[in-house]
Amino acid sequence: MIGITDVYHWTKSGMIPSTARRSRWRAMAKKIIRRSQELNSLTDDALTTAGRKIRWEAQSGTPLHKLLIEAYALVRQSSRRVLRMEHFEVQVMGAIALFEGHIAEMQTGEGKTLTATMPSFLRALPGHGCHVITVNDYLAERDCQIMGPVHRKLGLTVGNILEPMEPDERRENYACDITYGTSKEMGFDFLRDRLRKGATPDEGGTSNLRKFVRTLSGAEEPVQRGHYFALIDEADSILIDEARTPLIIGLTQPNDPGTVNLFRWSNRATFQLTPRDDYVYEPERRSAWLTDAGCRKVVLMAKPSLMSSMDTERIYTQVEKALTAKHAFEKDRDYVIVDEKVMIVDEGTGRVMDGRKWQDGLHQAIEAKELVPITAATGEAARITVQSFFRNYTNLSGMTGTAIPARRELKKTYKLKVTQIPTNRRCIRRGQAVRVFKTQDAKREAIAREIRSQITKGRSLLIGTPSVEASEALAEVLSANSIDAQILNARYHEQEAEIVKQAGHAGKVTIATNMAGRGTDIILEDDVKTNGGLHVIATELHSSKRIDRQLVGRAARQGDPGSFQFFLSLEDELLRSREQREVRRRQKIAIPNKAGELGRSWHRYFKRVQRFLEKSHRKQRKNLLKQERFRLEQYENMGLDPYLELTES
Repeated sequence: MIGITDVYHWTKSGMIPSTARRSRWRAMAKKIIRRSQELNSLTDDALTTAGRKIRWEAQSGTPLHKLLIEAYALVRQSSRRVLRMEHFEVQVMGAIALFEGHIAEMQTGEGKTLTATMPSFLRALPGHGCHVITVNDYLAERDCQIMGPVHRKLGLTVGNILEPMEPDERRENYACDITYGTSKEMGFDFLRDRLRKGATPDEGGTSNLRKFVRTLSGAEEPVQRGHYFALIDEADSILIDEARTPLIIGLTQPNDPGTVNLFRWSNRATFQLTPRDDYVYEPERRSAWLTDAGCRKVVLMAKPSLMSSMDTERIYTQVEKALTAKHAFEKDRDYVIVDEKVMIVDEGTGRVMDGRKWQDGLHQAIEAKELVPITAATGEAARITVQSFFRNYTNLSGMTGTAIPARRELKKTYKLKVTQIPTNRRCIRRGQAVRVFKTQDAKREAIAREIRSQITKGRSLLIGTPSVEASEALAEVLSANSIDAQILNARYHEQEAEIVKQAGHAGKVTIATNMAGRGTDIILEDDVKTNGGLHVIATELHSSKRIDRQLVGRAARQGDPGSFQFFLSLEDELLRSREQREVRRRQKIAIPNKAGELGRSWHRYFKRVQRFLEKSHRKQRKNLLKQERFRLEQYENMGLDPYLELTES
């Protein structure tokens, strides 16, 4: 029902919905701040009593929107006493947006973690549980430790879910009013709970699924108690970028000698196959398939005796996986080798995805390619897509610095509106002209010259690279130019908080693979601010402009000065998604100046490739969701649990 206040804000905003919402939220934020200031006279005990009283009201049936102003005022007052920090007006606006089920786009450095304390407190009051979801275990643990005392002062319990935890410990933390954790851990707990429910011991049979479930430690009762409210930090990273990969609980299928021989032999076979004649590789899909001539050649190749009983279709499929591993996946870009193990690197965050594997023999194909021990292949015991998991929540909201480009997909998939929240101080970030070069070497030399120029001005620099390989190659060039740089990539993630903390010192150069969800602010020295602030150099375009914005957003936070510039080349990793003939043709017609630099009009080509990749990834997510919906419908019609794979043997 529309009230007089709503009509006022609609009229004031010229009937523009997003402007009307912001106008209404700003008016509410002013009331909350005034009410918070009135609470200054309360003793600590009286504040705790007030927190318990409002909780009792919520559990007695009072609608949460009627308690919002009082609840938010209490949180702001608690934060003032515990953290010596008070929410700004724009942070309170963001908190109202989150309660109302929006994705709040708040610029990097605007204090999203503190903002989240308000809606998480309010949503936790009825006692159904509130999940605050972050991109990694480090942030989940850090946010719980720092923000937890704010909630505890008001009488709530706070817990967090970490990867090493046992089921009993997880159950205890999920029982808290507010639980911090990652989407991966909470998604896998959801699947493990379905497995516990779906594999009761009184049913006969010796399925692989039941054997697997009986290895789960802890009681058969689920660890989670429901899905009432989730607040997602770095929402676009989790809801969009991670949504192309479903969450799968693997069912280990021990490798027999014949299977290991197949993986090794398939890798060797790829060197005997000719591109285009024997196989076709499609870079935009990152997949390879054998032609008829290639199939004949594979059949006629000499094979180990252990493979003699294998059917031809299985051999074809694994050779295609080996070709995909050879052409589409690169060491130090898509994965790193740690202790003779292939570890996947997440493009969105630049971190190692511990415990994750590619499916259907692809992971083993990469292990064979890198000549490391072949691990056991995995089947599927249970699976769910990110989209389906978050659609289980009754209430959902999120915050990020880069949601606007994905607003249509977020609205269509999750029914979440995106609203921009104003910055606390005016952003004075300056962008410099994009520079394009013919070769990587020319580009890196130009970057080294630019870095030296900025260092002489007394500024600090953050250099963004798309992969581990690219970060280390650039570091070598800088070292040859007598420039000392600190690397932050998947090999050094344990030291990331300390590295980022030092990145704001004058003359400091930090090379980072990605800056999404780093969670640690780059604090600038006063001298650096005076000299122009942090300068961000992006050495390539990423597969999504949102990831580029995450990097650029590290400069000029909270009204600080700052600038950014992109350096591109016709040998960039982005162009590996295109046909090699097309890229070579572009390189051939490119005429650089003496420094190897091309005209600015070349930037349009890179933007076109980036848009193509964004469209391709969007299509993948759409198809994945479509398949999942079809599967859910089929399973439900059969009266089966739609998230469990039937793996009867």
